Amino acid sequence: MKVLLTGASGFIGQHVSSPEIKFRRVIRGQKNKFHRDDFFYIDKLDNLTSWDGAFTNIDAIIHLAGVAHSKTTNLQDYQSINVDGTLHLANEAAKAGVKRFIFVSSIGVNGTFTRGSPFLSTSKPSPHNEYTQSKYLAELGLEKIASKTKMELVVIRPTLVYGPQAPGSFGMLSRLVSQIRVLPFSLVENRRDFISVQNLVDLLITCVKHPNAAGHIFLASEGETVSIKQFTNAIAKGKGHKLIQLPLFIWLIRLIGTVVGKSKMVEQLIGDLEVDSSNLKDILDWTPPYTMEESMAFLKDD
Repeated sequence: MKVLLTGASGFIGQHVSSPEIKFRRVIRGQKNKFHRDDFFYIDKLDNLTSWDGAFTNIDAIIHLAGVAHSKTTNLQDYQSINVDGTLHLANEAAKAGVKRFIFVSSIGVNGTFTRGSPFLSTSKPSPHNEYTQSKYLAELGLEKIASKTKMELVVIRPTLVYGPQAPGSFGMLSRLVSQIRVLPFSLVENRRDFISVQNLVDLLITCVKHPNAAGHIFLASEGETVSIKQFTNAIAKGKGHKLIQLPLFIWLIRLIGTVVGKSKMVEQLIGDLEVDSSNLKDILDWTPPYTMEESMAFLKDD
């Protein structure tokens, strides 16, 4: 089996491997003068990208590439890369006879927070910013392509992905645990779901191979709901550090976040975001191969 992997140089893409699968990894940049069948070079991802020769002997695509939420990304970037680029890739792949397209979307398509009950794969989408809206638009476009062609679609919406050298919120937490080792979450008993990059990669490989994956949306998590206190304690243990949790009231944490202009980030840490990932077991018979403690152990080399 052979898989085309986009976003191969990104955080998740660098971890994707399997002894049973050969990968052709899509890289942005100039083509190497020495031809290698395991790499495919593109200038950029949009609706003009040339995929000529990319799909030879390819059975499935894992599409990780895209632009993430950041201060420097504008609406045009989200549309041209996350939506137009994704749909152009899928259209070209379908024409070439690629059997399956695995799209890594975002849990943000479901919404920002949960209030009392977890998100389901069937929950009404509620994308909350330009990034998550672009992911949802890509999902809708891919569904149309799949309905008109023989190409199967699998959509995966991961919760926050953690692991060595992870960017974003987890990278910030990891640095805080290493540098400060004092956090204010002793009284915070929120409920959040996460998934390690090792477990997500295992799920991606399962979705490539499993016949029942086609046509489904999966909310990717480890099924181990924890508080931010438990999560940061797990980071510290994985790194071999001791962490002190201060008993600050939640209203005070929110006030501090407002004063320093980090209200949104604070809510991401202390709010709830639960997902029901039970269809991973029901449909794919998949359970995460690593516990959170085992996944955090990889941070020792971070």
